[in-house]
Amino acid sequence: MGKPTRWVTETGPDHSRWYVDRFRQLAAEGADLAGEARLLDAMVPPGARILDAGCGTGRVGAALADRGHTVVGVDADPVLVEAARADHPGPTWLVADLAELDLPGEPFDAAVVAGNVMAFVAPGTERDVLRRIAAHLRPDGVLVVGFGTGRGYPLADFDADASAAGLRREHRFATWDLRPWRGDADFAVTVLRRPAD
Repeated sequence: MGKPTRWVTETGPDHSRWYVDRFRQLAAEGADLAGEARLLDAMVPPGARILDAGCGTGRVGAALADRGHTVVGVDADPVLVEAARADHPGPTWLVADLAELDLPGEPFDAAVVAGNVMAFVAPGTERDVLRRIAAHLRPDGVLVVGFGTGRGYPLADFDADASAAGLRREHRFATWDLRPWRGDADFAVTVLRRPAD
């Protein structure tokens, strides 16, 4: 692993366990935890290969697998990956640093970065994270990234990092259910594509 992520440096030692318990409780209460997966599912062909980058407890990747996709989830936090493996057997769940991501096998049709992952990667690695994810996409593959706009990673920086990673911005929305983008939105969902040429 490279530099420590903000997930480690900006939260307490019990944060990961709290996070696991929180999402297990939300699932038990019947909360809708699949909004990101619905969006991705609508953007890819049936049986797509999808990278869940920063998979956390596996909720997004599991929902995509339930829709018939082949999913590989990656997170730097072993506690979260352990919970994903326990709660959602089926997809492949791996512990790895997104800034150094190097997975064997076929490229992915799509990747999703949900749950404010970009705000929790190690400071200064955002561009490397986007580069490594882009390198795992097939030409014309899509990457959808969502994070809060007030979390210390300005959208202008994100856009510059995505462009430097060779990704082209196609759309931006204010929510995962595609509410229109507006400049004062507190959340951004950006659709990027690795160009085919």
